[in-house]
Amino acid sequence: MSDWPHDPDGDEGSEGRRKYGQAILAKKIDEDEDFPLSQEEFVEEFGDEPIRIDYETVVSVADIFENVDEEEFEDFPHFHRVVGQSMRDAGYWPYELA
Repeated sequence: MSDWPHDPDGDEGSEGRRKYGQAILAKKIDEDEDFPLSQEEFVEEFGDEPIRIDYETVVSVADIFENVDEEEFEDFPHFHRVVGQSMRDAGYWPYELA
């Protein structure tokens, strides 16, 4: 395992492995206070933190945002759409609908 600032499966990470990927990113945002949200400020604050993608893959927040082109997110749905698409494009979205 990499030298993360906290265990990605602990209370600060994925709540005992119950949450993965974009669900962990969403928990870092206060929908009422953080928007508009600057990508640069978000990555500066959380970039080194681990995000579990699946049972065997952990990447940093900064890794996820490498392919995000938006500089600012107007609201939570905008953040969710753009980051979700970027995660799919980068192969960080292992779950597909049947």
